Amino acid sequence: MTTRPAGLRERKKQATRKALREAALRLALEQGPDNVRVEDIAEAAGVSPRTYNNYFSSRDQAIVAAVTAEREARVAAAVTARAPEVRLADAIIDAVLAEYTDSGEARRDALLLITTHQALREVFLGTTDALSKPLAAAITERLSAIDEFTAPVLAAGVAAAIRVALEQWLQPASDAAIAGFVVVSRPLSDLLRASLAPLVPALDDADVRAGSAANTPPNHAPGHARS
Repeated sequence: MTTRPAGLRERKKQATRKALREAALRLALEQGPDNVRVEDIAEAAGVSPRTYNNYFSSRDQAIVAAVTAEREARVAAAVTARAPEVRLADAIIDAVLAEYTDSGEARRDALLLITTHQALREVFLGTTDALSKPLAAAITERLSAIDEFTAPVLAAGVAAAIRVALEQWLQPASDAAIAGFVVVSRPLSDLLRASLAPLVPALDDADVRAGSAANTPPNHAPGHARS
């Protein structure tokens, strides 16, 4: 009897969160982020400032969330959806590139806003950590026979690699005349591929070990003595 009300409450929460982040981004694009107050965002979304604080801890977090919301869940879902015969490394790299290099016009405007404001850049970089847990679950689902440490370690490595790529991509300009902007020396897709490349051998090894474990008879599995 409590499933339906609980589901309705969760949908309302998600709708409120979406309304807040969309209002934050819209106001920031219209007025500049420094001119937007939490009270303005809450009013535009039709909630109180107190309600706003239940969802976001700052103005900048809400603005960035309009770009990054649910991205980690989509990456994990894309990895899970790939056919088992696809290399884990390819599944992860393809999913990351698809989510981080979307070139839609609205997304480009939002990313330009983020890249030209230091506080927003810092929040944006911090969002990579959220990928670790859902990606670890996706890796575990694909490699069901793997040990308990491999998936979380690999997922954390992927999240760290993405952050390194974004840090390179978001390098501040050294020229005082263009201070506040970033120097894009390489496309983000190239930087992501380069930063993830060192993890490919470990991802391939996990594929191999999971396959070997899945094909090992129970009495021959690690930790079991052979008769």
